[in-house]
Amino acid sequence: MVKALLAELELRKDEFKGQNVETIYLGGGTPSLLSDDELRSILGAIYKGYNVTEAPEITLEANPDDLTKERLMSLADTGINRLSIGIQSFFEDDLKSMNRAHNALEAQRCLDIAQHYFNNITIDLIYGIPGMDINKWDHNLEIAFKFGVNHISSYALTVEPKTALDTFIRKGTYPPLDESLALQHFNHLMDRTTEQGFVHYEISNFGKPDYFSKHNTSYWQGKPYIGIGPSAHSFNRIQRSWNIANNTKYIQAIQKGVQPVTIEELSIQDRYNEYVMTGLRTIWGISLNTIASDFGEVYKHHVLEAAQTYFNEGLLTLLIDVDNEKNHIEKITTTPKGKFLVDGIASELFMLN
Repeated sequence: MVKALLAELELRKDEFKGQNVETIYLGGGTPSLLSDDELRSILGAIYKGYNVTEAPEITLEANPDDLTKERLMSLADTGINRLSIGIQSFFEDDLKSMNRAHNALEAQRCLDIAQHYFNNITIDLIYGIPGMDINKWDHNLEIAFKFGVNHISSYALTVEPKTALDTFIRKGTYPPLDESLALQHFNHLMDRTTEQGFVHYEISNFGKPDYFSKHNTSYWQGKPYIGIGPSAHSFNRIQRSWNIANNTKYIQAIQKGVQPVTIEELSIQDRYNEYVMTGLRTIWGISLNTIASDFGEVYKHHVLEAAQTYFNEGLLTLLIDVDNEKNHIEKITTTPKGKFLVDGIASELFMLN
């Protein structure tokens, strides 16, 4: 697999010719299972074939049970400068219900050690877990704050079909999800992170100043990116593509010098809808100036008309900002009240045939 990843990097280097690589994200699975030498070979191939900026953000996704002291020490020498640790919860019963491999002790132990080797650490926390009262959720947050993490990604618990959790709920051995509980947790999350100096810069992401995820921010702002490996997605502003999900077929195709990819041409309507979907999730919102210039005045009129109901309900707001050149920028952003409902609101602003 690693040889195939290296071969795909070489195969596709011309796609990014003339562009700078500002972020590298090793994730979408469990890349911490790779050896240090394998990680170095992948990063080396990127530096060799692509124009990497002087100080890129290089993130590695990892599970707490993979992060021993020795492993953290060696990772710090590979060039990786940001860790994304899938904590999910600091409570044993929650971790068991989510079928996580690590335990509560490992969750805290890895953070205690990691902060000695990395100052840029983000953790994942799950809210809306049935049976988790507000005090328990607050205790989860307090532990994160105690360790001084500068970034938290937090998501409502969801149930995927055919998973163990899905089976438990259908059999009645685990309580169903409660959206009102998730909303209560979400509101508490916004309040507590604000008190601690975090900026709620994207619906699921909270970062201290200078610790926003550069990689994810690029995605939300519509910058092009290349995804390497099985199932990996890529985007060049006019096309979206994704590699085959089957590992064996992926390796076999790459060995033949062929990228096993499906390509979708994005229409103006597709690009507008995606801009609305991603932009509304951020503090920067969606710019009416950008909509008019990139998609046309028809789209600007459409979004203003579609948003009117949400202005009236206090879920969206229309702001006027001034850029560095003193130009007036009109943008639509979500209000605190509208944040929890943003995906549904965004879908109502889409342009549909």
